[in-house]
Amino acid sequence: MVEKTAELPVTQKLLDRIVQSPQHLIVLETANVAETLAQMRTLAMRGGTSVYVWSPDTGIASLRESGLNVPGSKRIADALRYVLQSMHFGIYLFVDFAAYLRPVDTLLLRRISRMQAINERKLVFVGSQLELPEELEGMFERLTVETEHQHHLRLRDGRWVQ
Repeated sequence: MVEKTAELPVTQKLLDRIVQSPQHLIVLETANVAETLAQMRTLAMRGGTSVYVWSPDTGIASLRESGLNVPGSKRIADALRYVLQSMHFGIYLFVDFAAYLRPVDTLLLRRISRMQAINERKLVFVGSQLELPEELEGMFERLTVETEHQHHLRLRDGRWVQ
């Protein structure tokens, strides 16, 4: 499978692209992680999409329903096992995961990338200049987020500026 790169603003279009991706593993590169997560939270709350975020402090937590955490998911291996065994559709955002990813976790990521299930789960690694282990080459799609203000030109002092 070929690694694709597409630049998308953080909107419903981005969420749709993640859901429709043929890959279960997605690398989402963004310069502003906090803003991207805030916009994903808004989309999850408005649209009812099951979007979760993982952190080493809280484990897997719902973006749609604050305070809803998955018990026993603070370790990245446990969180990956949960995603692998879950029977429900969900988008799982992993931020600042590289320091916690061990070589044995790569096996779980490979299994997730090959899942054949009706209720798909998407693992989205969020950050800037992310690199996944070489063993996963060709098993993920790479998307790049553009912030919307980069494209909106404004007229200032008689000239167009970004």
